[in-house]
Amino acid sequence: MLERHHLAIIHAVDKHGTLTEAANALHLTQSALSHGIKKLEVHLGAPVWQKDGRRLRLTQAGQGLLNLANRVLPQFEHSEQVIQQIAQGLRGALRIGMECHPCYQWLLKVVSPFLQQFPDVDVDVRQAFQFGGLGALLGYDIDMLITPDPLFQKGLEYLPVFEYEHVLVVPSSHFVAEKAFVQPQDLRHDVLITYPVESSRLDVFSQFLTPAGASVKRHRTIETTEIMLQMVSAGRGVAALPKWLVEQHQKDLAIVPVRLGKRGIFKNIHLGFRAGETRPEYQNAFIEMAKQTDHLM
Repeated sequence: MLERHHLAIIHAVDKHGTLTEAANALHLTQSALSHGIKKLEVHLGAPVWQKDGRRLRLTQAGQGLLNLANRVLPQFEHSEQVIQQIAQGLRGALRIGMECHPCYQWLLKVVSPFLQQFPDVDVDVRQAFQFGGLGALLGYDIDMLITPDPLFQKGLEYLPVFEYEHVLVVPSSHFVAEKAFVQPQDLRHDVLITYPVESSRLDVFSQFLTPAGASVKRHRTIETTEIMLQMVSAGRGVAALPKWLVEQHQKDLAIVPVRLGKRGIFKNIHLGFRAGETRPEYQNAFIEMAKQTDHLM
């Protein structure tokens, strides 16, 4: 019979590569680990790994078990954590997934008072997802997802917590710096700097340039907000960012926020959750703190 400890062994072997290291990680003897897997192989009628020198290589059957382990083990861990939180009150961990590069500065405004109020709750922020943010949330790898672009689907719910305007940030010497708003065709001679995200998921494209059939001279990507703003200040290009973020750097850099189109582009930072779950008290407190950040930005 396939049991949880079999999946833990397969996962450990894949992670560590050798029987010795896997046994150490699981606090088992090598003989106990080998015996458990041999019984499983007899039950399944197929080997789950093969020796490749000192290392172990998963067979096709083993790879199938690993895929199952990657899906199921996080759910076991989540269930155990929930039970422990019920027993311990306010102890636990809040695992946050990020689908918003500039939201880190906003998140820091929430995390700082949260950690002070809940000294026994750890916060872990993740951005690199094997199956995307939604997959991580549905797979119990994270407890909440921070995103400005919620994808509504069964099993998920979203809560808007912070509204902001998405603006074009230009050097103060740019010809649109004195304008009330910028038009799509105004950017045809500009280098547009964005985060390394697909163009289809960038509002400056999906809600501004593409609908107007407009384009830019060149599109380049930079991962760091501070470097991006330094490049804009130096006249190396323009960028599209939350207005509150631009205003925080205006006193130090020669940059100006300009409205995107006459009506502007307004967004909300959303917190995404698995629907129908009972949230621990500290998670509800985090939500309330997030709602209060608008006056801090």
